[in-house]
Amino acid sequence: MRIERSDIPARLDRLPWSRWHWRVVIALGVAWVLDGLEVTLVGSLGGVLERPDTLALSATQIGWSGSLYIGGAVIGALVFGRLADRLGRKRLFLLTLAVYAAATLATALSTGFAFFACCRFATGLGIGGEYAAINSAIDELIPARVRGRVNLAINGSFWVGAALGAGVSLWLLDPRVLGPVTGWRVGFALGAVLALAILLVRRDVPESPRWLIAHGRAEEAEGIVRRIEEQVTAQHGPLPAAVGHVAFGGRAEPGWREVVHVLLRRYPKRSMVALALMISQAFFYNAIFFTYALVLTRFHAVPEGRVALYIFPFALGNVLGPLILGPLFDHVGRRRMIALTYVCSGIGLGLTGWAFMQGLLDARSQALCWSAVFFLASAAASSAYLTVSEVFPLEMRAIAISIFYAVGTGAGGFAAPALFGALIETGDRGAVAIGYAIGAVLVIVAGSIAWRWAVDAERKPLEEIAPPLGSAPRDAPVPRR
Repeated sequence: MRIERSDIPARLDRLPWSRWHWRVVIALGVAWVLDGLEVTLVGSLGGVLERPDTLALSATQIGWSGSLYIGGAVIGALVFGRLADRLGRKRLFLLTLAVYAAATLATALSTGFAFFACCRFATGLGIGGEYAAINSAIDELIPARVRGRVNLAINGSFWVGAALGAGVSLWLLDPRVLGPVTGWRVGFALGAVLALAILLVRRDVPESPRWLIAHGRAEEAEGIVRRIEEQVTAQHGPLPAAVGHVAFGGRAEPGWREVVHVLLRRYPKRSMVALALMISQAFFYNAIFFTYALVLTRFHAVPEGRVALYIFPFALGNVLGPLILGPLFDHVGRRRMIALTYVCSGIGLGLTGWAFMQGLLDARSQALCWSAVFFLASAAASSAYLTVSEVFPLEMRAIAISIFYAVGTGAGGFAAPALFGALIETGDRGAVAIGYAIGAVLVIVAGSIAWRWAVDAERKPLEEIAPPLGSAPRDAPVPRR
C-alpha cells in the first residue's frame, strides 16, 4: 500500500474566511432548513389532512406518516452514508437532494394515505442521506479554527426551516390566499422548488480534496485546492504558508468489520460519548417538539389554527443558541461547552417541567420558557453532530455519522413521541412532568459523560484528531475470515 504525504489539509485549514466559504456553507447547509421545513409543515398541516376534502387521514395515519419519515431518515442515513464514503461527498449530496426534491413534489400530488406515506418515507431517505454527506463535506472543507461555530450554525438552521414552515402554513391555509384544500399541496411543492434551486447551486461545490487524497486521487485534489486558493487570493491577497504534511494510505473505504473495530476497539470512549450525546438530544427534542401542539391545545386551550404562532419564539431560541454560543466551542473548547450546554439545558427542562406541573405557566410563558431552554439545547444538540463528524477517521466519517444519527434518531424519534403522547393522553400535568424529568436526566448524564471523556478537538486539524486509516502500520485493515 502506497503512503501519500500531502500538505492539502494544512492549506485548506490556513485559508482566511472568504466568499467561497460562504457559498459552500449556503449550498450545503440548506439541508437542515429543508428538514425543519418538512417537519413543521406536516405538524402544522396535520389537522388539515384530516379533512374529508383533502386526504381524509385519521390521527393514527398521520402518526404513522411521521414514523415512516423518521424510519426513512434512519435508513437513508445508513445507505447514503456508506455510499458517501465509497463514491464521494459530492455525488451523494447531489443525489440525496434530488431524492428529497422528487419525493416532496410527489407528496404534493398525493391522493390517499398509502401514496402519502410512501412519499414521506422517500422524503426521509433523502434527508437522512443529507445528514451524512453534508456533515462530512462541511468538516472537510471548513478551516479548523472556525469548524465548531460553522458546524453549529448550520445544524441550528433547522429552526430557520421550522419558522419558515410555520409561516408558510399560516399564509397558505388562509382562506383569503389559497385555503386548506389547495394550500397544503402548494406548501410541499414550494419545498421541492427550493430544493431544485439549491441543487443548481451545489453543482459548483467541489469534491472534498481530503476524500480524493484518501482514495488515491491526489492530482484531482491538488487541482481543486489550487482553484480554491486562487479565488481566496483574489479576495484577500497572498496567503500565509501552509505548515505540515499528513500521511494518507490511499485506501478504499473500510469494510463493516473494520468500522466496528474502530468504533468499539480503537475509539470506545469516543463512541460512548457520541452515542450518549445523540440519543439524549434526540429524545429531548422529539419529546418536546413532536408533542408541542398537543400540550398547547390540551393544557393551554390554544386553537389548532393558532398553534403555528407559538413555534416562532421556540424557533428563535433554537436559531440564536448556536449562532451566539458557537464561537465559544472554538475558543473555550468542545468538552467544556458540550458539558455546559447539555447540563444547563437539562436543568432548564427540569425547572420548566416543575412549573408546568404546578400550573404556573400559560401558553405564552410556556413558549418563552421553551425558547430559553432550547437556546442552550439547540447548541448542545448541534454539538452532538459536530462531535460525531470530527472524531473518527476520514475513510469512515460519513458512515460513523450515519450510525450514530440512525441510533439516536431511531431511539429518540420513536420512543419519545410515543411516550409523551401517552403521558399527554392521561390529561395529568404530573405525568407529563415525569416525561420532562426523564429527558432532563438523560441530557444531564450525557453532559457529564462528555465532561469526562469528550475530545478537545477545538482548532485542531481533522487528521490530528483522528489519523487517516492506513497512514501507519498499526492502521492495517482487520483481517477478514
